[in-house]
Amino acid sequence: MKGAFALAMLCAASLAGCANDQEDIQKWMEEQAVGMHGAVKPLPEVRIFPVVDYVSTEEMEPFDAARLEPAKPEKQHLDDPRLNPDRQREPLEAFPLEALKMVGVLAQDKEIHALIQADDVLYQVRTGNFMGRHYGRIVAITEDKVELQELIEDLNEGWIERISTLRLQERQEAGK
Repeated sequence: MKGAFALAMLCAASLAGCANDQEDIQKWMEEQAVGMHGAVKPLPEVRIFPVVDYVSTEEMEPFDAARLEPAKPEKQHLDDPRLNPDRQREPLEAFPLEALKMVGVLAQDKEIHALIQADDVLYQVRTGNFMGRHYGRIVAITEDKVELQELIEDLNEGWIERISTLRLQERQEAGK
């Protein structure tokens, strides 16, 4: 019982101490408020601009949504035999161009054949053969390179032609 009474006395003493702290704070706030005056700056004057109508009929409407869309190219190359789904695919069309290596050339009469390596298998190709995954058709073979004409589908559902080159492996490694 004595412990409970001592605890109650301690709480009362601490509350009395807090009351004095609160009075000091209240007094300080009242002193500080005496010199304060609120001031709100006036709002800036609203300027009214004259309304101007767009009356030009010869020029393009600047707010027309069709103006913002890119022009769609004509669907070109749709009759290209490379895009024929019934065409028999050649073995080198299964490989990306980066996985193919030109390792040599063979000349017979006036026709040059290139030797292309894919997955440790050697293929012999000539002008007109297909290779790569982008419908690449061989358009030229020289002693040190094979040139391909590829068809790349663009974002507007059309096709873009691109020339790619596969260089002879020995010369490629010497240039690095």
